[in-house]
Amino acid sequence: MTARTVRTATATATAAVVLLSAAACSAPGDGDGPGGGTDTLTVGVAQEPETLSPLLGYGKEGNSKIFDGLLAHDAKMHLKPALATGLPKVSEDGRTYTFDLRKGVTFSDGKPFTAKDVVYTYETILDKKTNNASKGELDALDSVRAEGEHRVVFHLKYPYAPFAERTVLPIASQAVASKTDVNTGSYNTRPVGTGPYILTGWRKGEKLTFKANPHYWGGKPKIKRFTVAVIEDDDVRATRLRSGDLDGAILPPNLAKAYKNDSGKRTFSAKTADYRAVTLPTDNPVTGDKAVRRALDLAVDREAIVKSVLNGAGKPAYGPLPTDSRWFAKGTERPHDLARAKKILDDAGWKPGKDGIRHKDGRRASFTLWYFSGDKLRQDHALAYASDAKKAGIDIKVQAGSREVIRPKLKHDAMLMGNGFPADPDFDLYPTLHSSQIGDGWNNLAYYHDKTVDEQLDTARRSRDEKVRKAAYDKAQRALEKNPGYTFLTHIDHVYVIDDKWQGLTTQVEPHDHGIGAGPWWNVQDWQPKK
Repeated sequence: MTARTVRTATATATAAVVLLSAAACSAPGDGDGPGGGTDTLTVGVAQEPETLSPLLGYGKEGNSKIFDGLLAHDAKMHLKPALATGLPKVSEDGRTYTFDLRKGVTFSDGKPFTAKDVVYTYETILDKKTNNASKGELDALDSVRAEGEHRVVFHLKYPYAPFAERTVLPIASQAVASKTDVNTGSYNTRPVGTGPYILTGWRKGEKLTFKANPHYWGGKPKIKRFTVAVIEDDDVRATRLRSGDLDGAILPPNLAKAYKNDSGKRTFSAKTADYRAVTLPTDNPVTGDKAVRRALDLAVDREAIVKSVLNGAGKPAYGPLPTDSRWFAKGTERPHDLARAKKILDDAGWKPGKDGIRHKDGRRASFTLWYFSGDKLRQDHALAYASDAKKAGIDIKVQAGSREVIRPKLKHDAMLMGNGFPADPDFDLYPTLHSSQIGDGWNNLAYYHDKTVDEQLDTARRSRDEKVRKAAYDKAQRALEKNPGYTFLTHIDHVYVIDDKWQGLTTQVEPHDHGIGAGPWWNVQDWQPKK
């Protein structure tokens, strides 16, 4: 997809083509489309996983459908036992975690689950040969060993407070996964897990289909067939929901509002840690100027973006952590102050030209801002940001592209990014802001480096004392306020619309990644049909 102007002109034709193909895919007997019964569910999401192997990062936030972790999150995001029989026993020095495992659990192929599968999973992820972009999240782990078949012991390099949160990570089958190439083998597309559902098919770019695992240790799911349709374009997803091709979908707030008074559907608004921000790469001579970054931080009208782009379904963002998080540094909220933004630029030598765009040392205050094609929320955030920046005399060229096109450009160009993990502040602050994360996958896309921020993030992740952590995170956020490497815009609520024929639907505080594992279907295995 291209920019909004092109997509508006072609949306009707595109939707028609998609609906025709969807009708073919959902023909009677196929078992993938929505139906009048309550044992089949088809939902539309915007994001498709790159892999289905936990060894490469799939399902690391939990709710993976195919797999289980040692622990899981309940509706309130509290940790609860999953493949473990209880929460871990932690040594006094905070460096040893011991888990006792459930007995009698089997993988979907009938093979028993044991401690060896846990050891295999974590050791394989940490193996240098494994192309897992998230392996840095287990940096604190020194070793993992099995004590018999039903106990596993983790030893850490240092007392890493949120380590238990990392054990929602899905456990792979050693017997199956070890027989294939970890990076390119069949386990990435035909996985075997202990979870409530078994993958039955994956048409990349189109859909994933699942059936209930009849031998699931947590009880056989009532919904027997579960299909996840992958539809990147928000307008097309809304059209397919309206046509009845989908039972439910995630939608931008302005598209979801059409269903507010629909008696046959329910609208869910989930609070999230999901933020939108603009990367300001330090290697770009314009965005690398601290004065420009500080001016943009004040020129943007966050409240207006929440109102106009999100229809109120969200709140202003001033950093990775939401303002209602207990870890947020109160007082670091930035006002919308265009006059002050202009003064900062004036004082730094950025003077307005005849066209209103500023110049300094012969350089125009202009840069490119990318967003992912088909993502209306990012597009609308980018356009609003560019409009506000122009009022301060900064010209931003907004452009759409694929991930493959955008990623190589980010050392010089800006990007309208999204991220967010609710489980612990370390999960957001460290990969986004710490200089050690520069160039590590999609981490620290601004190439941001601040000595105080680095020091405080290191202190916070290596302490189990909540007061020490809180003080360190406060200092890091205040340093970020003075030296913003990003312009954080909003924390968005995820809005879902779904047919009103089930009970037991809830939402969690959600991460940025709201594909298969989030939404009202985070616990689809527990749904019951309405009587």
